[in-house]
Amino acid sequence: MSMDYAEYVQPELLVLVPILYLIGEAVKRSELLDTKYLPLLLGLLGINFALLYEFANHGLSEGSLWTVLIQGVLVAGCAVYANQIYKQSKKPSDKAVTVETTEPTEPKE
Repeated sequence: MSMDYAEYVQPELLVLVPILYLIGEAVKRSELLDTKYLPLLLGLLGINFALLYEFANHGLSEGSLWTVLIQGVLVAGCAVYANQIYKQSKKPSDKAVTVETTEPTEPKE
């Protein structure tokens, strides 16, 4: 199954995904904000960046505000999702099988 991201996120706003990801990493490492608030911060930043883009290129109208809101949340969600994929790829697999070997013992008589 193939997913075409251009159906959901405007291609020109995809550049925000790595930008938001890097901002999230910087905030996390600086410990300025508790990590549980990072998705909220990235969402607000994504909406603001999408608003700047929309205003600079198309102006603002009633319909464009919904577009800005949706696009901002989507690019922030992609950044958080990318972070989760990275974190999960570093974890060892839960399905790893460990085999313990012991020396065979002779039966007692």
